[in-house]
Amino acid sequence: MSMLQLNTSSKTVIWRLLFREVTSLSHVRHQNLVALLGFCEEEDEYFLVYELCPNGNLSEWIFGKDKVLSWIQRLEIAIDSARGLWFLHTYPEGCIVHRDIKPSNILLGMNFEAKLSDFGLSKVIDQGESFVSSEVRGTFGYVDPEYQSNRHVNSSGDVYSFGIVLLQILSGKKVINMNVKNPKPLDKMAKVLTRGGSIKEFADPRLEGEYSAKAFALTLKLALSCTALKQQRPSMEQVVIQLERALDISTRAITSTPQATPDRSTGL
Repeated sequence: MSMLQLNTSSKTVIWRLLFREVTSLSHVRHQNLVALLGFCEEEDEYFLVYELCPNGNLSEWIFGKDKVLSWIQRLEIAIDSARGLWFLHTYPEGCIVHRDIKPSNILLGMNFEAKLSDFGLSKVIDQGESFVSSEVRGTFGYVDPEYQSNRHVNSSGDVYSFGIVLLQILSGKKVINMNVKNPKPLDKMAKVLTRGGSIKEFADPRLEGEYSAKAFALTLKLALSCTALKQQRPSMEQVVIQLERALDISTRAITSTPQATPDRSTGL
């Protein structure tokens, strides 16, 4: 069991976030969504109680100095996260848009199974509707530019955010590097490198080249399609299919190579 403390000076804001989180998660259950177990109030402190995810969040693993995920683990985490979004976007009572997909909101279970968390910004789109209008919410670098301009909340916004996360899984890079002379958003950096045929330059150096080049190229292409214009983006179902294809390519490559990459079954 883990607990999340809600920190804000406004009691009204706390209850709004708490109500949204509880109503979003209390009846929506899936293996790739973190299970909300309850909430509690103690004096002026408020806590949400979740199932325990002992391996922390994805951000700690792709940006942390002492933690490294193998190529297979990265693909499996991406697939789990995509399945969670696919479930939300096709929920029978209406499409649930998360609106804040980012590495720190992807929790990792005992065997590195990924679970989406933090539904405080989520929106439900009723059946028959294609979007709902709302003020822009989300995290810098992960918010769909089209949503920022038209304020239309729909599933494609989550697809965009997932595409950015997928680029980070591949590269181990932040959404934008402010420590260089000419900072570029991650998706634009990826496009420049791939245009020049320099896919290896985009790969996280901590992978040490231990990945299938074919699967890497497929996944990179998929990530860039997720961050393309809305009408060119795949659905999360299509994303899952392509990621499973990349995983299959990678596992086949491992079985034909003596140096096997650690996978989920080993927990390493």
